[in-house]
Amino acid sequence: MIKWILILLVIAAVASLLGFGRLAGAAATGAQILIGIVLILFLLVIFGIVAIA
Repeated sequence: MIKWILILLVIAAVASLLGFGRLAGAAATGAQILIGIVLILFLLVIFGIVAIA
C-alpha cells in the first residue's frame, strides 16, 4: 500500500509541474485517503499488540 501512496504522490507532483491541476488534486486526494487507511491500520496493530501483551 505504501507503494501506491508513493506512486500517487509522484503522479501528483508531475501533474502539478505540467499544469494539470485537477489530476494533481485527484492523485493527492487518493494518496491522502491511503495514508489515512495505513495510519488507522497501524494504530490498530499497535493497540492489538499492547492489548495482547
